[in-house]
Amino acid sequence: MRIRHVRVRRENLELSRPYQIAYKTVTSVENCFVELEADNGLTGIGAGNPSKQVTGESLDDAWQAMQVPHLDWLIGRDARELGKLTHQVQTTFPQSPGVRAALDIALHDLFAQHLGVPLAAFLGQCIPTLPTSITIGIKGVAETLAEADEYVGRGFRVLKVKLGKSLEEDIERLAKLRERFGADIIVRVDANQGYHAAELGIFCIQTAKLNVELIEQPLPAAALDEMKSLPAEIKKLTAADESLVTPGDAFRLAAPPAGCGIFNIKLMKCGGISPAREIATIGQQAGIDLMWGCNDESIVSIAAALHVALSCPNTRYLDLDGSLDLARDLVTGGFTLRDGVMSVTGAPGLGVNRI
Repeated sequence: MRIRHVRVRRENLELSRPYQIAYKTVTSVENCFVELEADNGLTGIGAGNPSKQVTGESLDDAWQAMQVPHLDWLIGRDARELGKLTHQVQTTFPQSPGVRAALDIALHDLFAQHLGVPLAAFLGQCIPTLPTSITIGIKGVAETLAEADEYVGRGFRVLKVKLGKSLEEDIERLAKLRERFGADIIVRVDANQGYHAAELGIFCIQTAKLNVELIEQPLPAAALDEMKSLPAEIKKLTAADESLVTPGDAFRLAAPPAGCGIFNIKLMKCGGISPAREIATIGQQAGIDLMWGCNDESIVSIAAALHVALSCPNTRYLDLDGSLDLARDLVTGGFTLRDGVMSVTGAPGLGVNRI
């Protein structure tokens, strides 16, 4: 099964609902796509949407690196040599995790289609389904409650609330959510590096009775020593996100004393399924749970993250809502979503269908 064509495209998928986080407001989203067509007629698809604030790679950078002359080495290669090809992807584009992710995903999709099984089955699926959170950006109390009402009405029971601009307002929003919904919902929060250690301590004390499930990246990404110095009960709830980009970061975070109790793995940070599985293994050996997150992404890469997430025994949390607010996409399928619970479709590969 040799690769005979490589096609790339760049698409603005736009957002139906703009949102604000601690360090930016997001109103639209572009993704880069790659298709690898084999001589047996099968085509693997991958997608990339890097985050410049986290990895230093912009979409323009990724697009330039994905131009076909840079991918000519794939032509004629046997796609059944999955490990060899994904390793070459990782070494060929060391500064481009979005490019690595798109190519790595496409190779996995093509290989699993060749086997005739869902990618999750090839990777060793051990978890049938999990609920995903859906995200509420930074906004006022009334807007927060209105958006929460909408999501709960659509069947979601896990809400992720973006925080980090005003500690007082952050706590008020969470308190009002608990007043409105009681124990009917799970609430997790994402500060996007918006707190310092003292503020985090105050936050944890004042929200102790609000049953916050986890706190995603409360401290600056570079504050590894501060993370490792946090009280054990806070570290257990802390999910490392911006501070966890590579398997090397995972090793440093896991080294005693561990800096967190949860790894938030994003394919766009680490460079695809292959390094994501390395991070997952480090977490498993260190007793660290896994959360699988995303940027604003196509169904293509959201499905890829779900397939690998359900194959890792230490996966506990999904935050794979990145395709739900897209105004359009290039594919359908990839996963099923019922009352906020995600599962793979059972179709070969990623299970996506081109529109």
